[in-house]
Parts: sequence; structure tokens; C-alpha cells
Amino acid sequence: MSRRRASDVARPSRASGKKSRASTQSTRATNSPRRRATTRDNARTTRVPSRRRRVLWITAASLLVLASLGVGARWLLQQPLFRVQHVTIIGLRHESRSAVLRVSGLDTRPSMWWLNVHQVRSRLERFAWIDHVTLQKRWPNSVVVTVSETSPVAVAFKSGHVLEYVSPRGRELGVAPLNVNLPTLRYTGVVTPWPYAKAALASAYVASQLPRAFAAQVSVISEDTKGNVSLKMTTPVTFVLGPATNLHAKFVAVASVIAHSTLGPGDVVDVTVPDELAVTGPPPS
Repeated sequence: MSRRRASDVARPSRASGKKSRASTQSTRATNSPRRRATTRDNARTTRVPSRRRRVLWITAASLLVLASLGVGARWLLQQPLFRVQHVTIIGLRHESRSAVLRVSGLDTRPSMWWLNVHQVRSRLERFAWIDHVTLQKRWPNSVVVTVSETSPVAVAFKSGHVLEYVSPRGRELGVAPLNVNLPTLRYTGVVTPWPYAKAALASAYVASQLPRAFAAQVSVISEDTKGNVSLKMTTPVTFVLGPATNLHAKFVAVASVIAHSTLGPGDVVDVTVPDELAVTGPPPS
């Protein structure tokens, strides 16, 4: 048996050394920063499309669900259960119920969801006797209409010598008896079929503001083409108010004159400037 020298045992073979060095270099190459970055980029490139697909699928599914819910809700709200079936009208005396239902559109049984409260109220307030309207929805299919009617504040003659009630807005409210205890409006401008809702609106407004202290004593309210208003009393004394402004102060002056002054029939008191009253006698006959 041959003896091996110690140097032969301890010295690795050249092939083994080469292989070892190759393995080490391979490991270094694998663990190098450039190699690791390339590996991460490949993995990221694989994950990004997959994540985007998931997001797109989730978005599409969500939109589909929302669209289905919208269509379903619309279909549900258009069913008879959610259409106007019961209408209660409170406070209506002068206008007919059938006319109010027709003008409001509630007789067509609209959808509760699409019912425009402001539009219905605007339509109903066009009626002469209706001053204000409140509309309340009571789900699923009922509507309550509360009407506040106006009151006549004066009367005026229409063409054909027909006496009509007048509202605070100057509207015609219907035929009035000749002996009614309300002031009569007169317009000194060009006579039209009914000037008190436009050109002579100031006289109707003054009639609506008359205080209780002397309202019953006012016989005629006249207005000229410039908007100047005069009150002819039952005494008969005339108070010139001028424009329909600062009415509170002017009415206080009128009440003071009535209470503390001795006036004769036909006297004219100008209260256009309440602090500077001017009293003149009746015009010469």
C-alpha cells in the first residue's frame, strides 16, 4: 500500500478548486444588487396586471350593482303605491275643489317622488281668492293642501257698472252687493276694464293697510296717474296721502286730525309730509 504524502492529502485538486470558484462566483452573481433588482422587477411586472384586473372587475361589479339598484328604485317608486291617491284640501271656501285639483295637477295621480311642491303652490296661488298655499307629502301616497284665502279690502266698479270685491293684490274677487261696507276704489287715469291690479295697485294696497281707528269712515280711495292716493271720508273730508309710502306716519297724522280738529264738509287735509299738515277749505263751487 502506497503512502500518500501529507501535502497531497491537504492540497485540493485543481478541478475541485475550479468548481468551488465557479460556485462562489455564481452565488455572488445571484446575490448581486443588479440580479436582485431584475428579479423584483419581473415579479412586480407579473403582479401589476393582476392587481389592475382585480380593480377593474370590482369597479365594473360595483357600477352594475348601483345601476341595478337605481333601476329597481325607479321602478318601485313608479308603482301605484307611491302615486298620489289621497288629496286633502283644508281652508278652501270660495274656489271649487275640482278646479283646484285640475290646476294643481294632483288629479293625474303623479308620482310622490317627482311631485314638485313649489310648482303646485305657484299654480294654486294664481286663483283670485287663494293668498297662500302649503303642501305636505305624507308617504306613501297622500298629499295635504292647506289654503289660506284672502279677504276683500275694497270694492270697485267694473265695466258694465258691476261692483266687484277687490283683494289686497288688486284682484277681482267676484260680484259685491251695492250696500257693502267697504271703501270704493276710483282711478282718475285712463279707464281700463280693471286697472287695480296694475296701474292703480297702490289704492288697493292702501285699502289693505287702513287702521281700525278710522277704516270704517273711509268712503272712497282715489288714485291718479302719478300714484298719488287720497282718502275721502264719510264726513266728507278728504285726506291727501300722496304716494303709498310711509303709510304708518301718515295714518297717525290722519287719526290725530280726526280726533283733535274740527273740520267742515269739503275740507282737504294734506298729510303727504306728516309733520307739516296743510288744511285747505273746500274748492269754490
